[in-house]
Amino acid sequence: MRFLPLVFSLIVASVAHATPSEAPEEVGQMLITLPTSQQVQAASQAVGTKAGELVSTALGFLGVPYRRGGTSVDTGFDCSGLVKTVYQDTLGLVLPRVASQQAASTEKIDRKELKPGDLVFFNTMRRAFSHVGIYIGDGKFVHAPRAGAEVRVESLSVAYWRKRFNGARRVLAGEEAYPVDDSPVAGNTYTPTLR
Repeated sequence: MRFLPLVFSLIVASVAHATPSEAPEEVGQMLITLPTSQQVQAASQAVGTKAGELVSTALGFLGVPYRRGGTSVDTGFDCSGLVKTVYQDTLGLVLPRVASQQAASTEKIDRKELKPGDLVFFNTMRRAFSHVGIYIGDGKFVHAPRAGAEVRVESLSVAYWRKRFNGARRVLAGEEAYPVDDSPVAGNTYTPTLR
């Protein structure tokens, strides 16, 4: 966790674009060119507190192996397990477990409206909303891509992701507050209605 600000700034600085097969090497290259602590602070402030926390938490899981059905750093993540864990660990929000259900329970937004912390969805299995990632800004997102891979950052402009982009969703209602149900029965489960 002590490397979160460093990793966050590396991604926000957008050192390089990579194809999915090049991403692990890209992370290594980014670690070679370390930005100053002032850049880290400026990038964190630019994103906003809650969104910055989400992005930092997500980037803290870089390198965790993919595991189908996985929801923990110890055993690995699949795409929706990563999203669920990031939102729960950071904000105490319990999102649905499956990508398609995450899409159905969050607010649809236009791609042009993407902000850090928003969810990006893809059709990777010939069905809508079969893959999800967390948008981190500057056209990039963090996700758990597939078996044999690790949690990593990718660019939405890479042809593979651009062709399969399915839509964007926002968990937030507005910019300042993440809605949380504090009732003991609900257990901070977030179940918004689409507008």
